[in-house]
Amino acid sequence: MRVHGKRFRNVSQAYDKKTELSTPEAIALVKKNATAKFNETIEVHIRLGVDPKKSDQNVRGTVNLPHGTGRVVRVIAFAKGDAAKAAQEAGADLVGDQDLIDKLKAGFTEFDVAVATPDMMAQVGKELGRILAQKMPNPKAGTVTPNIAAAIRDIKAGKVEFRLDKAGIIHTIVGKASFEEQHLVENVATLLDAIVRAKPAASKGTYLKSITLTSTMGPGVRVDPNRVKATA
Repeated sequence: MRVHGKRFRNVSQAYDKKTELSTPEAIALVKKNATAKFNETIEVHIRLGVDPKKSDQNVRGTVNLPHGTGRVVRVIAFAKGDAAKAAQEAGADLVGDQDLIDKLKAGFTEFDVAVATPDMMAQVGKELGRILAQKMPNPKAGTVTPNIAAAIRDIKAGKVEFRLDKAGIIHTIVGKASFEEQHLVENVATLLDAIVRAKPAASKGTYLKSITLTSTMGPGVRVDPNRVKATA
């Protein structure tokens, strides 16, 4: 059984973890609880009323957070010719075609997101399918596109992907503890709006079942889904 430290236990005992708050109230509490000696990441965990085993109830998409994530995102780009030049100018950390494929096959892992032009995907998929796994460029995530420069700029500016896991939960980030409360509130609202818009037609009943905000080292704070749905 996991044993939390004294700091975590003291913070957890200072509020009722079963109480569901509004987004601004939850953000304020999460920021207050983010007392680690580093700039903690603010995470959101959303349980949806869908069946993740059914393909027609899959929820996946991307959204540009208005105030970014606060993270430095390392982007590699599979491209050649003019597209490779555009990727470099857009700020990609590494750009290449076969040479970049060989670098990853040799064990390179120091990147967060991979993007590619459509003409590179057959080669990338064949040689790096098992290596890239969930980091494989995907059209649904906007990481396979002929306009690779725009994709890179969006990712660097704070574009995040949301996707359902096997338990029917979406896990993603919405900023840093150092962000102003209002900026975090706006990031959360933008994310939830995108998730509501992505609701599958086959989904019946309650869609947003539970929403929990937390920081890297802090306890979870529950958000009232009914107040969120009214806003969305």
